[in-house]
Amino acid sequence: MEEKDLHKGLKPFIDCKDHTVSGDWFEVMKNEEFDLLVTSPSPLDMDEYYESDRYISHTDSKKTILDNIYQIVKKQMLKKKLHLINSFETEGKTILDVGAGTGDFLAFCKKNDWTVFGTEPNKKARSLAKNKGINLKDSLEYYNGTRFDIVTLWHVLEHVKDVQKTIAQLKNTLKPNGVLLVAVPNYKSYDALYYKENWAAFDVPRHLWHFSQKSIELLFEEEFLDLHKTIPMKFDAYYISLLSEKIKKGSYNPFKAFYVGFLSNLKAKKSTEYSSLIYVLKNT
Repeated sequence: MEEKDLHKGLKPFIDCKDHTVSGDWFEVMKNEEFDLLVTSPSPLDMDEYYESDRYISHTDSKKTILDNIYQIVKKQMLKKKLHLINSFETEGKTILDVGAGTGDFLAFCKKNDWTVFGTEPNKKARSLAKNKGINLKDSLEYYNGTRFDIVTLWHVLEHVKDVQKTIAQLKNTLKPNGVLLVAVPNYKSYDALYYKENWAAFDVPRHLWHFSQKSIELLFEEEFLDLHKTIPMKFDAYYISLLSEKIKKGSYNPFKAFYVGFLSNLKAKKSTEYSSLIYVLKNT
């Protein structure tokens, strides 16, 4: 199938500020055909935009109340993720985690009888993972030709430079009956619509892509990967709303964040537009 240029025919959607590192403004443009948002411009050197202690997925920080909340919830999510991967009937128990951060998910899987592999471009995060007995490679290319029962990307696809190339690589890492799990924010959720340019999950320019359910289905369909089902990540509505309140008002305002998060999940019961979704994809 001929690959389409996702950067062609873009229309202005919203302007967003980098609140984590630079303070720079970026345009978020829309590709109407794929129902996909694209951050513009895409910085040539992305590394500098990840150099911050506030970018918590590359650290094991417990310095602030928010850090501790994140770490507590992460432990609960590890159990849910393990339960999810154990629910699939697979040939074996090999798993590849792309963008594995500091390796907690793979370490948990390893303790529960999975044979684990992973990638992580950030050197500091790889070092922290190594201390946990998890050796991560710096790129997906390393696993070219190796096939796994399960491949996971937990809030990673929005970060990759070339999304179509990455999806093609992911296809080639799956066994014929393998399962691909992709978790990403949903720009059509109520919390996204409520906070607009202050929605923390825009996180420009680290998030180069912003997906809807339609865009995920169309992009993976091009590589003959079928969307089997979607699973809501309900806690994300509360966590993202908490971060968004800080961006909007300068303070976390937990009561307002809880209200917006609750409303977002309530509305999503009918619309299915949860703040974040896990997409379960399988080879056709």
